Amino acid sequence: MSIAAQTLDILGDRQSGQDVRTQNVMACQAVANIVKSSLGPVGLDKMLVDDIGDVTITNDGATILKMLEVEHPAAKVLVELAELQDREVGDGTTSVVIVASELLKRANDLVRNGIHPTSIISGYRLAMREACKYVEEKLAVKVEKLGKDSLVNCAKTSMSSKLIGGDSDFFANLVVDAVQSVKMTNVRGEVRYPIKGINILKAHGKSVKDSYLLNGYALNTGRAAQGMLMKVAPARVACLDFNLQKTKMQLGVQVLVTDPRELDKIRQREADMTKERIEKLLKAGANVVLTTKGIDDMALKYFVEAGAIAVRRVRKEDMRHVAKATGATLVSTFADMEGEETFEPSFLGYADEVVEERIADDDVILIKGTKNTSAVSLVLRGANDYMLDEMERALHDALSIVKRTLESNTVVAGGGAVESALSVYLEYLATTLGSREQLAIAEFAESLLIIPKVLAVNAAKDATELVAKLRAYHHTAQTKADKKQLSSMGLDLLKGTVRNNLEAGVIEPAMSKVKIIQFATEAAITILRIDDMIKLVKDESQNDEQ
Repeated sequence: MSIAAQTLDILGDRQSGQDVRTQNVMACQAVANIVKSSLGPVGLDKMLVDDIGDVTITNDGATILKMLEVEHPAAKVLVELAELQDREVGDGTTSVVIVASELLKRANDLVRNGIHPTSIISGYRLAMREACKYVEEKLAVKVEKLGKDSLVNCAKTSMSSKLIGGDSDFFANLVVDAVQSVKMTNVRGEVRYPIKGINILKAHGKSVKDSYLLNGYALNTGRAAQGMLMKVAPARVACLDFNLQKTKMQLGVQVLVTDPRELDKIRQREADMTKERIEKLLKAGANVVLTTKGIDDMALKYFVEAGAIAVRRVRKEDMRHVAKATGATLVSTFADMEGEETFEPSFLGYADEVVEERIADDDVILIKGTKNTSAVSLVLRGANDYMLDEMERALHDALSIVKRTLESNTVVAGGGAVESALSVYLEYLATTLGSREQLAIAEFAESLLIIPKVLAVNAAKDATELVAKLRAYHHTAQTKADKKQLSSMGLDLLKGTVRNNLEAGVIEPAMSKVKIIQFATEAAITILRIDDMIKLVKDESQNDEQ
């Protein structure tokens, strides 16, 4: 047996060279083809049914890919890519996957034609750097020129492809108001918009247009007992991460009792300890007690008598946001409250008022006028769970986009405008190079056109003709004097024409486009570098011997 054959025997299944590359590209194409039809304002939705029969209806790229449970290792890179885009920007997850897959496909064609992967990679890297520079320097427009309208338009563009696209005027204003109401300045003097402080509550019934913005952080749970006050003002909030229940002895502790009265004394002491702890809380001044665990009836009695609101089983995530907004410290054991410093209640947070309100059929606790960051809640109304879930996903994207626009202050035209402009620019750039990278940059330029092409195809329009028109406009823009006017030309997908999308209000944050180009290129390069795939197999014979 040759050494190569022996090595293969040890390693298991091995594929190398062009076979692996083709297989990886095909896997990525398959993933991209799934989300392709959901791109754009007239994109279609996907219905995903999981192994226990739960249904999700969505056209959010990140959600679709997360639920697919992709097995192929190269295709998994694309799934992680969509998650990264979702984390960094919040929108553009479908675009980034489509661009990455197209870059890969074209790179694979070049390799087949005898170009070395290293040359392609350096060409792609150069194209990526030039493209990002061109977007930031030539295509981006400062937001100050456009005012609040630009924020509303960014939110509308983000929502146009979603279920609530028809009511995007209404929701865009809600989103912009919500983001602006959580504005804060951090220690370094930078203005930040922590959109995690915007809680989204979903309530069945009424129409979509009955959704509204609530001033205050809403907890999707009511008071722990009906006898408690409905409203406390001003509120001093204690955030606890433990049970407020009768103290029980630790496991493994043995108590030998000879007299039954001693047993009663032990029980009494257990009850007294609970009482002492609750009194310590109340003495510190807490009149609103939130805990992530349970509160038993005996403890509730003390809170009712003291006129405090107690809430149990609060979600950990909600608790963190409430603690941050009110300035409270999340207390995880009673030891954190021991000693004299309890009377200097450093662990308490402050809010103007805490009140219980009824929304639809549910009681919710609202924490209003918080000390540190202002907190707001979006209450969504809709027909059923599928609709409310998809509305929440759409609003998450829109909130993220408005936040990015405010923080980066620059926008670009949407509807394929940026991709077409970059394609024309990079094609010209490729002709100025005399090295092998020229071919890779030309293919990179072609790859970017996949976005306007897919947008047109999804809108049932003639993609070839529209993209040709679009490129002609951008070619003129880059060779003639009237640059700003023409470089914003993008697709109007409802009419099937080319228009100035900056004037039409179809805009996106420049950062979103830059990240799409960077992430897609890096993902394509990662997969392109692979030329050997070895599946390790456990040696059964050794196991048998043992």
